[in-house]
Amino acid sequence: MADIAETTQLDMGAQLLTHAEDVLPDATVTQLRFLAERLTEALRDILRVVESRERRTCGCACRP
Repeated sequence: MADIAETTQLDMGAQLLTHAEDVLPDATVTQLRFLAERLTEALRDILRVVESRERRTCGCACRP
């Protein structure tokens, strides 16, 4: 179940990055704010994935 959630989060992050690359050249201030908020959420999700994988790999809570 966790693997499916992680895969979904990573896929969504990749799609968001592609969208950002398309939008950035001509984005309005409103679009930039929205994009920054979504990219922040995606980065937070991806960091959770990395931390989760670290814990599973080393068999412990690597970070306090």
